[in-house]
Amino acid sequence: MFIYGKTAANAIAVASFLAADPKKRSGSGEIAKSRGLSRALTAKLLTQLAAAGLASGQPGPGGGYTLGRPAGKIRLIDIVSLFEQTAEPSVCPFGHGWCGSGDPCPLHDTLSTMIDANRRFLEKTTLAVFKLGGPEKAARRPPSTTQRTKE
Repeated sequence: MFIYGKTAANAIAVASFLAADPKKRSGSGEIAKSRGLSRALTAKLLTQLAAAGLASGQPGPGGGYTLGRPAGKIRLIDIVSLFEQTAEPSVCPFGHGWCGSGDPCPLHDTLSTMIDANRRFLEKTTLAVFKLGGPEKAARRPPSTTQRTKE
């Protein structure tokens, strides 16, 4: 089960780049290359993030994008909700309207637990986890498949 869709994942990838070095202004081309995305998609995502106040853009020489708020104040749910429906989905394997209309299906409790855990993860996790030098070192891009690794 995916916890969010591809567009939201790409938006998080773009925002995580900005969070890695919050004082640095970065252009869409640099971000796109670093995250393995097209420049057009990256520019579109940056525009949407900026419209929501999650990124801030400055045109011209020396311009680029930065986060619109401190990384610790931007939760993953803030980004995901721009691109996904965040209301509780109907995932009952018996179809819409089954659970909540009498006895729940055999998977109801398991699915509810997973959905609740996903929501808590998105609500508690901020972009601060992507800062350079942090314990996760998540801002580094993994080697591409075309690069050879030393054995």
